[in-house]
Amino acid sequence: MRAIRCNQYGPPETLTLEDLPELVPGAGQVVIDVKAAAVNFPDVLIIENKYQVKPALPFTPGAEVAGIVRAAGEGVALAPGMRVVAYVGNGGFAEQVLADAAACVPLPEGADYATAAAFTLAYGTSHHAVVDRAALRAGETMLVLGAAGGVGLAAVEIGKVLGARVIAAASSDEKLEVCRRFGADATINYSTEDLRERIKALTDGKGPDVIYDPVGGVYAEPAFRSISWRGRYLVVGFANGEIPKLPLNLTLLKGASIVGVFWGDFARREPQRNAAAFAQMVGWIGEGKLRPYVSKRYALADTAQALKDMASRKVTGKIVIEP
Repeated sequence: MRAIRCNQYGPPETLTLEDLPELVPGAGQVVIDVKAAAVNFPDVLIIENKYQVKPALPFTPGAEVAGIVRAAGEGVALAPGMRVVAYVGNGGFAEQVLADAAACVPLPEGADYATAAAFTLAYGTSHHAVVDRAALRAGETMLVLGAAGGVGLAAVEIGKVLGARVIAAASSDEKLEVCRRFGADATINYSTEDLRERIKALTDGKGPDVIYDPVGGVYAEPAFRSISWRGRYLVVGFANGEIPKLPLNLTLLKGASIVGVFWGDFARREPQRNAAAFAQMVGWIGEGKLRPYVSKRYALADTAQALKDMASRKVTGKIVIEP
């Protein structure tokens, strides 16, 4: 089977496409024929050894997959031929992947593999952030930085489901148009507009109750300086590449909270709450309230280009690899 391999840490062009032996499941595992694997910003960081999770070299990146069970190990209820989606951590950018059976969720007939693969991390992260960590309420205002990306767009949608007013901030008018299509009430182009002044104008000087930040870098401090009294600042990630250093006196002056969001560990430590979150979101999808957006699909051989596009912030919604 073919797989993308990271044999040395470095940029996407250092990845190789290799032929590897077919996989064999152990006890409690399944082998999945991958039909779609979602690309996430952590994939860019992992191959450059800049992420908190550090797989041993060599490895195959790719954390989210959807496909068909090829083989099942001992003690597994899933049968070959079943359609599933799974969060695997790594190994997804390949024709086959090993997954813990407990991490697999059956897919109904007719479900699009690419859409299913694009759902787990982005919506899991954003639901955990917005619903659990921020406790966003109807009538509150949430500012979403990096709003056109996978997790950002999911946060926009979830905020609207909860009855909040959502301000989407992104780096281009084209990205902001996507945000408006997915429910954003107001927008900020932080490449051409002063972030603090626009936040002030759009909130009548009050500031947002919740700030969702998967970007970090230069936007973090001006955004946090604009937060409302008792506001909640969600630290989701650092797509900008720079981990910001916020002056802690601002938390005192604003009576505000800085709240960490790490969905992967939440899912591991609190699986029942995570399962309940996904049950709620599946219901919202059935009601048409959430619409996972896949903007582009790549062949397995084009994985490096997909990661380059992700790193250069050219992506709206989610992108997927289709082996």
